[in-house]
Amino acid sequence: MIVRLKLAQISMNMTEATIVEWHKQPGDRFAAGDPLYAMETEKVTQDVEATASGTVVEILVPAETDAQVGDVLCVLDVDG
Repeated sequence: MIVRLKLAQISMNMTEATIVEWHKQPGDRFAAGDPLYAMETEKVTQDVEATASGTVVEILVPAETDAQVGDVLCVLDVDG
């Protein structure tokens, strides 16, 4: 199943974040719990983990780029 992964709002005041690093690249497989990317907000830098297993299809927001809450970051092909 194709899923468009959006930047989630992790705090009430968060409106944007910088995608610091992608831990997976197009074609890479991942399992639930694997870190997909690292993001930095005004208050914290954190890894965002996959909630299911699958494959990265396409990265739409490259590393070192700002994204707004709700922006589609990447396309995943999720198992199941």
